Amino acid sequence: MVFKYHETTKHAQQRYARSLGYMDWSMQPDPFRVYNGAKTIKLPLAIENSTPPYHLLDAQLPSAPLLKESISQLLQFSMGLAAYKESGGSSWAVRCNASSGNLHPTESYLIMPPLMPEQDSKSSIYHYRPKDHALEELASFETAFWKKLPENSFIVGLSSISWREAWKYGERAFRYTQLDAGHAWQAFVVSAKMLGWKVTRLDRVSDADISTLLGLTQKDRFFEDENPDMLFIISPEDISPKLSIDALVENIPLKFEGIANKLSPSMQKWDIIPAIEEATSQVQIPQPTTLRSEIKKTPSRESKDVVLNRRSVHVMQKDISTITKEQFHNMLASVLDSQDAKENSAHLAIFVHQVQDYEAGLYVLVRNFRDKGDLEKEMDAKFSWTHTEFEHLYLLQTRDLTSTSKAISCSQDIASDGAFSLGMLCNFTNQLKQHGAHRYKELYWECGAIGQQLYLEATSMGLSGTGIGCFLDDDMHRLLGLTNNRYQILYHFTVGRGYVDSRIMTRPAYS
Repeated sequence: MVFKYHETTKHAQQRYARSLGYMDWSMQPDPFRVYNGAKTIKLPLAIENSTPPYHLLDAQLPSAPLLKESISQLLQFSMGLAAYKESGGSSWAVRCNASSGNLHPTESYLIMPPLMPEQDSKSSIYHYRPKDHALEELASFETAFWKKLPENSFIVGLSSISWREAWKYGERAFRYTQLDAGHAWQAFVVSAKMLGWKVTRLDRVSDADISTLLGLTQKDRFFEDENPDMLFIISPEDISPKLSIDALVENIPLKFEGIANKLSPSMQKWDIIPAIEEATSQVQIPQPTTLRSEIKKTPSRESKDVVLNRRSVHVMQKDISTITKEQFHNMLASVLDSQDAKENSAHLAIFVHQVQDYEAGLYVLVRNFRDKGDLEKEMDAKFSWTHTEFEHLYLLQTRDLTSTSKAISCSQDIASDGAFSLGMLCNFTNQLKQHGAHRYKELYWECGAIGQQLYLEATSMGLSGTGIGCFLDDDMHRLLGLTNNRYQILYHFTVGRGYVDSRIMTRPAYS
């Protein structure tokens, strides 16, 4: 099913993946989930909080206490609103986590130990409501689970509402939904670092258990399907990704408070979407762990300023998009390591357009040397594989690829007018055969996390980044000389200097 879905939803010159082909505005989904009837807890805004300089986030920072204020900061600078934009009488929210089409299919939940005085000894499950920067209490219960964890630890759960993406993108929407989950995951990683906290994704938790924890199995509370993505522990200390949550699941109440709001009056059905969701729902053997490397960054502004100013741009200023070698290297270094305990499975095929001291051409960043020999064998035999001064980066071919990169990215100028653009090339067939269909989602999560990190790195340098979900899959594969599906491109991205439209006004996200 995974191979069928992936092939079916590829874009090509002669046809795009199936969708309505137009926007049915009468069915546009509400971008904000609300649980009607649930108790609401307003969170204090964190905009005045001091945060560490962005370039120091990988240092050993002191751990913040687990309080309502620290939880508020974590959520505001990960899943919260960054600003409102206004133009031509219309207004829309921009969030800290990037999303395909700004549609935001990802919902976030907290499973918390007793924290507030009124809770007594009870743990609670909350839904985060970003529009109002508030928590909605869905359930409370007794459990001894927290004794297994360091003090001040708690759980975050992510889920997705595919309909929000399918409304616009049709059958390809599942891809974007999973990329967005990866963006959200990395947004939490960065926001947690500001508080001196560590994020560990639990890689042996079934989708069924995540659904139980988040109340998603209670179908009478939902109109649209909401599907589980991942759970991670946030803690002052590193946690084993193998941690069992059985003791927690068995204490979860059978019935939660609150009825989820109906996002659309009706929905367009795409049969392949629930089919791929079902096919990828079973977790299998996890990957081995890897060590993170040290990343040296140049001094930068406060972390919250970087997060709040991250934007997707629609136009690159070609004449001023040249970047330095140091900026290029820092961006590549920031995404060398996996975002959790799993091994790197995504490499970067890079179109270099305007980078000082680099010839224009095609390069590859090998994030896991396990795959280097295989990539050389599978890719075009004429590629030179010349080692650059950046350890993981190889020059494949020197030539002007501006028109090629634009054509592959659905004729979008942003892919050719910046400093560089890239495609995330994943070890595909072997990973799926070895680890099962659930690995398909995880590969997209890894690519989404890389994309979120590139957004933030670019922003910290005064540059712009944009994720590109529309690209001609097999045209990119042919350019690389790939003739089978052992490696597949899952996401594109571009970096340069974006054009700021002065006609679009910005106002604060929260009063």
